[in-house]
Amino acid sequence: MSKDAHNKAAEHHDNASKAHRTAAEHHEKGDHENAQKHSKAAHEHSEQAHQSSKQAHEKSQQHAGQTVGQGGKK
Repeated sequence: MSKDAHNKAAEHHDNASKAHRTAAEHHEKGDHENAQKHSKAAHEHSEQAHQSSKQAHEKSQQHAGQTVGQGGKK
């Protein structure tokens, strides 16, 4: 269950990274209009990544709590 949440968070982090690189490439070329567009997309992906990471962390904690309750180690 939490693996899916972590994969979703990782996907958002990857998308943010790609958008940041694309924005940087446009800035280097002097294409500031497209650079700004990609910077905005990078910011949005970063926010989604942050939220997804928080959810994945919460799910991991819940899973760890269930494991402990079932005799597992924390």
